Amino acid sequence: MTLNDVSRPGRLAEPDEGISAEELALAARNHGMPLEALRYDVTPAGLHYLLIHYDIPYAEEESWRVAVDGLVDRPLTLDLAALRAMPSRTVRVTMECAGNGRARLLPRPVSQPWLVEAVGTAEWTGVPLRDVLAGAGVDPAAVEVVFTGADHGVERGVEQDYQRSLAMDEALGEDVLLAYAMNGSSLLPQHGFPVRLVVPGWYGMAHVKWLRGITLTDRPFEGYQQAVAYRVRRDADDPGVPVTRIAPRALVAPPGFPDFMSRNRVVRPGPVLVQGRAWSGRAPVTSVEVSVDGGQTWSAADLEPDTGHRWAWRRFTYAWDAVPGSHLLTARAVDALGGEQPIDQAWNRGGFANNAVQQIPVACLH
Repeated sequence: MTLNDVSRPGRLAEPDEGISAEELALAARNHGMPLEALRYDVTPAGLHYLLIHYDIPYAEEESWRVAVDGLVDRPLTLDLAALRAMPSRTVRVTMECAGNGRARLLPRPVSQPWLVEAVGTAEWTGVPLRDVLAGAGVDPAAVEVVFTGADHGVERGVEQDYQRSLAMDEALGEDVLLAYAMNGSSLLPQHGFPVRLVVPGWYGMAHVKWLRGITLTDRPFEGYQQAVAYRVRRDADDPGVPVTRIAPRALVAPPGFPDFMSRNRVVRPGPVLVQGRAWSGRAPVTSVEVSVDGGQTWSAADLEPDTGHRWAWRRFTYAWDAVPGSHLLTARAVDALGGEQPIDQAWNRGGFANNAVQQIPVACLH
């Protein structure tokens, strides 16, 4: 038996194919944020979305080390005490999985079956990466920084540690952190304990968990998660373009109360406060519109003032006078670069970086 027998190539679901047992198993290990949690400015750790590529490594704080090597003047081996002794920074960051929305695509890429809930906002505390690199001394020939996590597995026949890289200019951003705390407490095992990378504005695949290695290189990294997995491509032969920063998105906290199975919402006639969050990793959100008729007409929502948290979502509200009948509630965000959510989902083979508008069926009772 070979690794190819264990780990099969990626594929698309057949037109009438339901969610497989393998996909259900992935969904049981990983979870989205309950949409009612959009009411929190900062998502409680247990409600924050979670994606684990392989296994959660067992880690002991006392023995954990992060090696800094490659094109540096002074290779370093840092323990948690050394990291905590350095000046820290706390950054509020909205993190979203690159595959958010994948299960809504037709044909459906067979993988973790996200709808729209793969998101959360946390306050991460740690050491700016650029301070660590300054301590190691960056060789001018370095062009990328490769990050290695302790999680190990096989994907599409490739045995690997989870690894990602950043170009030097991205890695030296003031808010890129080696984080050891989430929402004021030590990282939970599933969120990367004892230390993880946090790259504000980027989709979640860049935020390497269980970090144990930082290597500076003189050439672009070509590991599986960088050169193969997280790329937007039309077909298997398309080299595609890399997934990087988060596209603008608005999500509504579903109003009223839900049906158990369908999650369709029920409201009473009269005033209904529609509220939600909007974010973009590319530029600040500048406006949000809400529709109660599936996008036929739109109305401006009230966007909360800028709170100074550049990388975090912003709350919006809309006063809806609900009338009896069936409604389809949705919202769309626009950022400062003119990026706007599409009504229809843009298809790609991996199901990445899809930011089509959310749709919430709402029944207003007579």
